Amino acid sequence: MTTTETVAGITLHRNRGEGTPLVLLHGIGSNAESWAPLMAVLPPGLDVIAWDAPGYGTSAPVEPESPTPSDYAAALLRVLDTLGHARVRLMGHSLGSLFAGRFAALHPDRVERLALLSPALGYGVTAGPLPANVQARIDDLTALGPQDFAARRAARLVYDPENRPTVMEGVRRSMAAVNPPGYAQAVHALGAGDLLADAPKLTMPTLVATGLEDVVTPPDNARRLHAALPNPLRLAELPAAGHAMPQEFPRELAAILAETLLA
Repeated sequence: MTTTETVAGITLHRNRGEGTPLVLLHGIGSNAESWAPLMAVLPPGLDVIAWDAPGYGTSAPVEPESPTPSDYAAALLRVLDTLGHARVRLMGHSLGSLFAGRFAALHPDRVERLALLSPALGYGVTAGPLPANVQARIDDLTALGPQDFAARRAARLVYDPENRPTVMEGVRRSMAAVNPPGYAQAVHALGAGDLLADAPKLTMPTLVATGLEDVVTPPDNARRLHAALPNPLRLAELPAAGHAMPQEFPRELAAILAETLLA
C-alpha cells in the first residue's frame, strides 16, 4: 500500500519495505503519480520512495528563483538525512535524471546504484537568458494554463497515444497538476544542468534506459551518457516506448531493474 508523508518540506509517496530504499525522481511535467504503474509491479517488500519534487504538489519550493540541479540535490539530501537513510538506490526519469545525477556526483557515498531513464542532459547555461526552446516551456504554461498546456503537450510523451488511452490520461493528469512557479524553477534547473559533465563522477554502477520512440529526450541522449560513464550497467533500449517509458512499459522496466539496479 502506498502512503503519503511530508519530510523536510517534501511530499513523499511510499511503499514501505525492507532493505536499501529505492528513491524515484520524476520528470519536469510530472509528479510522483507517474511512478505508480512501476511501483505497483516492483517486488513486494521493497522500500520505495517517490517524491513530489520541490515546487510540485504540496512540496516546498527551492529558495532560488533560478535554481540549479544542486538546489534539488540539497533538498533530496535533507530528506534522506531526516529519514536516516545513509545509502539509497536512486532512479531519475527525464529531468529527474539530471537531479539524480547531480546528487550522485555530489554525494557518491550515498548512492549504492543509479538508474537514469530517458535522461535530460541539460543545457549548461549558468548565466544569461535561457535558450529559446527552454524559455518557451515557461511562456507556454503561462499563456495556456496547466490544463491546456497538458492537453497540447502530453501526447508527445507517449508513443502511439491513440492506442494507449490509459497511459495518455495518466501523463495528461500529472502535467495538468503542475504548479507554474515550481515548473518555472525546474525549467531554470534544466537550463543550468549538465549531466554529461557530471557523468565521469558517477562511479557507482549506473543503468541507462531509453525508449526508441522518444522524441523528447531522443535515444542518442542515453547513448552519449552511457558512453561517458565510468561504471556503466546495461544500456536498455525499449522498442515502441516513448518518453513516458515507466508508464508505458512498467513490467518490462521492472524486469530490467531486477537484473541491474535491484540485483
